[in-house]
Amino acid sequence: MCKHNFVIDLRVRNHAGVMSQITGLFSRRNFNLEGIICGPVGDGRESRMILTVADDSKLEQILLQLDKLYDVLAVRQVENSPLTEVFSNL
Repeated sequence: MCKHNFVIDLRVRNHAGVMSQITGLFSRRNFNLEGIICGPVGDGRESRMILTVADDSKLEQILLQLDKLYDVLAVRQVENSPLTEVFSNL
């Protein structure tokens, strides 16, 4: 069973290719995503993405790079979230 240390909560523009753009950032940096949940919020122009990741020295850099992406409206790192337990049990 994986031990997740962090949850990254993103608010993004909701259109085709956004999830691919974000997961590609992790892939290019050889950083593993342990879990992803994504769904539209409000009137559907925005989505909320919740990512779980293991602790890694590159996490800080990736958070900064996520924040620079045009389609990412907000980035928040959450430590010790109950969601880590949900992902661990899947």
